[in-house]
Amino acid sequence: MKLRLDCIPCIVRQALKAARLSTRDELIQEKILREAMRNLLSVEWVGTPPRLVRVANVSKVILELTGVRDPYKKIKKSSNDEALTMVEEVKLLINSFSDPLEAAVKAAIAGNIIDFAAVETYNLRETLLRVLKQEPAINDYLRLRKDLLESNTLLYFLDNSGEVVFDKLLIQKAVELRGKPFKKVSFVVKGGPIINDVTLEDAHYVGLNKIPNSSFLKVSNGEEGTGPERTSPQVNSWIKNHDVTISKGQGNYEDLSEFSGLYFLLIAKCPVVAQDLGVKVGDVIIYYKH
Repeated sequence: MKLRLDCIPCIVRQALKAARLSTRDELIQEKILREAMRNLLSVEWVGTPPRLVRVANVSKVILELTGVRDPYKKIKKSSNDEALTMVEEVKLLINSFSDPLEAAVKAAIAGNIIDFAAVETYNLRETLLRVLKQEPAINDYLRLRKDLLESNTLLYFLDNSGEVVFDKLLIQKAVELRGKPFKKVSFVVKGGPIINDVTLEDAHYVGLNKIPNSSFLKVSNGEEGTGPERTSPQVNSWIKNHDVTISKGQGNYEDLSEFSGLYFLLIAKCPVVAQDLGVKVGDVIIYYKH
């Protein structure tokens, strides 16, 4: 998805929020914001929105000025813990539907509301109940169902902490209905902290590493050595080397939508993403990109 000018103030707002989570000192907050803005002004505003987020490199700036490695660390743990307390309730809800796999897909999408880059407040339970009843604006579920039940290998681009708990439930339900595990499940996490995105630590915390035949791949958070860019040929090769690929959330959609052969599962939470998809803000998306 191509960057739009509307994305620039949103990136700056994210930088300010992270700065305020890192320190109460307004002078240091200002320094963080100025440095992030200098980084943004040093390049052309082209490519995808996440590319500019990585260019702003707020995590590195905050680490240098405050010593705080992960401003969202407590928030991520809280999000994971909230979702983990709902696991048994969500399992019962999923199994109450005539097609529990479809319900599990929608539950995973409902978890996408836990996005501190796009929303300030949310009610996870209310969102879950709404999305379970909501007809997707783009609905390629039947194709996804066939692929999940028949494929041998799965590549899964994770998005946010908390949300990842429901991603795990989706894969567990698919394995249950298949009657056998996938031969390979590759989870893609961020190679370092950025907003409330899932890192390897978060994935292990919720037990994704206990999924049979699972392994983890890392993509860049903007810092050197944290992994390839999501828009890179290397990442595209991951997609081509798996039978089925799922991309969760807006950020992954923004970077990966130029590739083909993958499913996008998300709630459209901002006008720019909604416009790109041709849907309304709040719509549920199950979209296969040919």
